[in-house]
Amino acid sequence: MTVAPDRTLAWTLARAHLRRRRTQNVLTILGIAVGVMALIAALSLTNGFTRALISATLRASPHLSVTSYTPSGPSPDLERAIRADGRVQAFTPFLADKGLLTRPASSGRAAGVDFTTLFGVSRDAARVLDLPPEERLTLGTLKDGEVMLGAALARSVGAFSGEEVRLLNSSQRRTTLKVRGVFQTGNYLIDSAYAFTNLKTLQQLQDTTTITGYQLRLFNPDLAPRVGDDLTRTRAYAPLPWQSLYGTLLDQLALQKKVIAFVVLLIVVVAAFGIANVLTLAVFEKTQEIAILRAIGATRTLITRVFLIEGLILGFGGLLLGNVLGLGISAYFTVRPFTLPGDLYFITTLPVEVKVTDILGVNAIGLITTLLAALIPARRAASVEPGRIIR
Repeated sequence: MTVAPDRTLAWTLARAHLRRRRTQNVLTILGIAVGVMALIAALSLTNGFTRALISATLRASPHLSVTSYTPSGPSPDLERAIRADGRVQAFTPFLADKGLLTRPASSGRAAGVDFTTLFGVSRDAARVLDLPPEERLTLGTLKDGEVMLGAALARSVGAFSGEEVRLLNSSQRRTTLKVRGVFQTGNYLIDSAYAFTNLKTLQQLQDTTTITGYQLRLFNPDLAPRVGDDLTRTRAYAPLPWQSLYGTLLDQLALQKKVIAFVVLLIVVVAAFGIANVLTLAVFEKTQEIAILRAIGATRTLITRVFLIEGLILGFGGLLLGNVLGLGISAYFTVRPFTLPGDLYFITTLPVEVKVTDILGVNAIGLITTLLAALIPARRAASVEPGRIIR
């Protein structure tokens, strides 16, 4: 008679135990699966929201701005360096100012007023900013005395294409501008505050020939800090990558993801410890069987391995089903995005972005939790004293 190896015997006993409590095992697997499904779906929706918000923000914002420490004219040296840098897609000189936009009252309409951040840019701004084609064409062909308003700013002032608005800038100079068009990025904070005119118009208003600096668009926005450091290391310019400009926003989004992940993760933890309940009951039911196995030579390691295998089987089953359901829900929301109220959020639909790192992290945490949950009853089973139980 050949005695089966401990490993084979452990798998045989584990499968036999699981077959006897099918309903409870299925409920345990479903509990873990629902938790994993919810976590994957929540992380994917959060990733999609973050990506959409950043994308909307960068439509009317450059990836990198380099500003002069002192007012100065265009820098041929810096422009040559920018053109020679293969990471730069496009750039434009710019002049920035803040001011008060007003629209006089007219028949049937009250006067409109709002503050704005006004950028004077060159024709190349159409390549720096990622606006829709029609809006990009308008931006690239702004004539002297024309202005392009953010959509929310235009609504606030009550001025639209073809109408005139009055501008009082930060140095108390006044001018009248004709609205050439409006742009909409989807980010309300930008659409309600930004306006563009051509560089010459703003220079004439400020009575200067200087510029604030340069705005750049990169092929890879993530490289903005490195490109900024390289271009300004030996020049009297300060880099301002978009990550620094919107640092608070990025921090809030990262914190939001962590909070959502932690809250939903509790579902996985609670469900995983349902395994401990199932296995603990199994230990009580199988106490005599465990004692007999110990009496005929089964080691503590073998008994521990049996219950760890049972926990792993339940955990893997829950993780596998949870992954399928979570990816299925993500796929559904990819085809039919969740709709958001446009007047409340920056975006109108909630896209989905599934990250492999998130999937691996969810499964790793689920597996570790499953092992911990199974370890408690496994150690209890291994501590059964055969002599006391049989007697």
